[in-house]
Amino acid sequence: QVQLVESGGGLVQAGGSLRLSCAASGRTFSNYAMGWFRQAPGKERAFVSAISRSGDSTYYADSVKGRFTISRDNAKNTAYLQMKSLKPEDTAVYYCAADYGALSVSIRLEQYENWGQGTQVTVSS
Repeated sequence: QVQLVESGGGLVQAGGSLRLSCAASGRTFSNYAMGWFRQAPGKERAFVSAISRSGDSTYYADSVKGRFTISRDNAKNTAYLQMKSLKPEDTAVYYCAADYGALSVSIRLEQYENWGQGTQVTVSS
């Protein structure tokens, strides 16, 4: 098992930026593909972005493409989600997740075995 802790959420005005971090501990971080998901009030948890174990492959939901950038630093056991041009509809709890031994990135929530506790992102209009 890998333990995941998100940070960096907060309140920001529309058009602003935030960078989320996901610190991992307990297992070899580079063995995990990483994903970011979000859950808005009254909605199901939804895929945002994912990155392969080495970081050379990334994938984004259409709703965030061009605005969000996922990255990772395997030496620091940390994944990041840089969010720019934020919109009120980006308001949600953001979760990072880890997929052990993945050969490719996945958008499927069920593929990820380990989850953080989430960090709130609120975008005001």
